[in-house]
Amino acid sequence: MESAKHAGDAAVAVSKAYGVETMFTLSGGHVFPLYDGAQHEGMRILDVRHEQSAVFAAEATARLTRKPGLAVLTAGPGITNGVSGVATAHFNGSPVVVMGGRAPQSRWGSGALQEMDHPPLLTPITKLAFTSSGADSVGQDVEMAFRTAVAPHRGPVFLDFHMDHLFSPSPMHEPQTQSPSPLEPDPDSLRAIARLLAEAERPVLVYGSDVWMDRAEEAARDFAEAWRLPVIPNGQGRGVLPAGHELLVTRARGQAFAQADLVIVMGTPLDFRLGYGWFGGKDGAPLAKVVHIADAPSHLATHMSPVASAAGDLSVVLWSLGDACGEVGVKPSRYADWLSTLADHAAAAVAGDAALLAADTDPIHPMRIYGELGKLLADDAVVIGDGGDFVSYAGKYVEPRRPGNWLDPGPYGCLGTGLGYAIAARLARPSSQVVLLLGDGAAGFSLMDVDTLVRHRLPVVMICGNNGIWGLEKHPMQLLYGYDVAAELQPQCRYDQVVTALGGGGELVTKPSEIGPALRRAFDSGIPYLVNIATDPQIAYPRNTTGV
Repeated sequence: MESAKHAGDAAVAVSKAYGVETMFTLSGGHVFPLYDGAQHEGMRILDVRHEQSAVFAAEATARLTRKPGLAVLTAGPGITNGVSGVATAHFNGSPVVVMGGRAPQSRWGSGALQEMDHPPLLTPITKLAFTSSGADSVGQDVEMAFRTAVAPHRGPVFLDFHMDHLFSPSPMHEPQTQSPSPLEPDPDSLRAIARLLAEAERPVLVYGSDVWMDRAEEAARDFAEAWRLPVIPNGQGRGVLPAGHELLVTRARGQAFAQADLVIVMGTPLDFRLGYGWFGGKDGAPLAKVVHIADAPSHLATHMSPVASAAGDLSVVLWSLGDACGEVGVKPSRYADWLSTLADHAAAAVAGDAALLAADTDPIHPMRIYGELGKLLADDAVVIGDGGDFVSYAGKYVEPRRPGNWLDPGPYGCLGTGLGYAIAARLARPSSQVVLLLGDGAAGFSLMDVDTLVRHRLPVVMICGNNGIWGLEKHPMQLLYGYDVAAELQPQCRYDQVVTALGGGGELVTKPSEIGPALRRAFDSGIPYLVNIATDPQIAYPRNTTGV
């Protein structure tokens, strides 16, 4: 059997076979052979300033390219610094492999530098967390990690290597990378769902991130159009129906969920973002019947009992469900008036927001920023949200025109994802606009990684909604207690000067009329550029859930 130079070569060769093109990392001696392997195998190494950004970049790569992402972290604090990124990938179902260094086996138990047993820490937030058994098994162990990460339901896998094993000779391993056969849904379950749709008068279809991750976006659009179903997207389901599509009723979300008699949720958990799966029951309406569809049985809701459920490859589910709808005689004319009502509500909401999207108030209303940004976004723009109140507006006023062009932290709600996501987006979509929306609180978690953007020549437009407070905490505390603590930040803090000092560009905006020109300068700059916009701290996003 052909021998590799060392085990790092074997690990990287298998990673490349699974489609990995970039290794995200922060330098550490425990993992030098993996870097050496990347040099031998022609894999790009992109080094960041904090390990969290390496994992976030790997996760965003997986979510944008639908290929597994790879992060390499050194032992001990390198791995603990990456835990929030792994947890985010876990909640998002992102196929990420995190490879870690580990103190030498020959010194284990003696108190070597950064000696720590990592897998028990990572086990609760991964599909699999384990230590490679030796240099001879590295190739097989890496294949197991990738094969597990990409299998439905996707998710992160952690694998660490003893340092002395990585430096040792290792046999090359030829991985079996063929995709598994699609999971077929139960036909009886699909017929039951079709019968529910045939009986419904006010149905709503919710598309979540797994519709995109399962490569089912075309089937999803075809199904909605064939049966004339109103659609509300969730997470990376945004863009499956492009902005302006007649079936897209995002702006009538409240009315739709309050009055629906049937809600079919596909490719996303029934979590706090969807009222934990409780719909209807408003203004005298009965509770809606709920159907949950997932890419794997393990991801179906267990905290409540849907009237029907199905699991399988989501494209196959949609094609087969369409056939079942034809067999049972689903008639879209039955709910045509409902679709028209929702479209009218959506149009009224859009019209009602026009004034604030163009507001000339001083201080700046955050909605004015989105009014100006909407004029400049290209059809293929990748928009990334990292923040609380400020980014909540993006969820309402930035409607992607294509699938796969929206990234937010997902249900785990971890701040600090933004710079890692932006790094990955620029690599994955080199010709697209990449726009990172930051709250000023979120900026404090990862802004140092602008240095990474500069060093690797990755231009990104960053927009910071700077209201000088922790908005998600200050306003609720005032409501609960009549006062607030630990909720103040520096008013008009010069985050733009931080970016400039790190080699990018930026400016502070304090007047509404300055927003549009500043954004145009940012897009035209060709460098990492932050537009730091001072917004009104008295304005809170009008939310109806706290996520609790």
